[in-house]
Amino acid sequence: MKQLVLDLGAEQAPSLDTFEVGQNAELAHLMHQFAERASREHFAYLWGESAAGKTHLLHALAATPGSRYIGAASPAAAFVYAADVSLYLLDDCERLSPAAQIDAFALFNQIREHGAYMVSTGPVPPAVLPVREDLRTRMGWGLIYQIHGLSDEQKIAALTHAAEARGLTLSSSVLPYLLSHFKRDMRSLSAMLDALDQYSLETQRPVTLPLLRDLLLQASQANDGAIPAENKE
Repeated sequence: MKQLVLDLGAEQAPSLDTFEVGQNAELAHLMHQFAERASREHFAYLWGESAAGKTHLLHALAATPGSRYIGAASPAAAFVYAADVSLYLLDDCERLSPAAQIDAFALFNQIREHGAYMVSTGPVPPAVLPVREDLRTRMGWGLIYQIHGLSDEQKIAALTHAAEARGLTLSSSVLPYLLSHFKRDMRSLSAMLDALDQYSLETQRPVTLPLLRDLLLQASQANDGAIPAENKE
């Protein structure tokens, strides 16, 4: 079981193709344009609730050549403009320290001066983001998009489609139970689907609710509680 738990914890690298679009078709198209540096707009700000996909999109864009991901805890050097970087990805702007906000403000100005690109994120629109006023103004320079998270029905549909694509048959109670007793973001749910597929093959048991409960329990025990047996959100 130990190897299975390790596989459960492994996450596939985010990509634009694995982003579950849902109600975000226009935004997904824009992100592909930013990946190709083909957007007429050079700045975009994405906002939405936790686990809606903001960080997924930034990490996906960071995999393109000439890109730099900048988190709230990144060192000051990450905010320094570089000629070989054409796309800057600033995540969790609400968590920037006062010093980092000053550095981010300077970076916005340099990006505009040199014709580079920037995608930044936060939980709320820039107008009400708890950062200094001049930085809020910069975040509003370009396009502003709200990322709409998937509904439970859309998550179940996406997971069902993924299961069917791999020839995996799920009993009707598995996915609703998973949504209420596990992490709710699609990356974690997809990782659990992979683990269920593997566990089903190893145990020669169909993917039913008892199998899911068994996997959640064993994974939680093996990881000393690292995998939640019950969703607290």
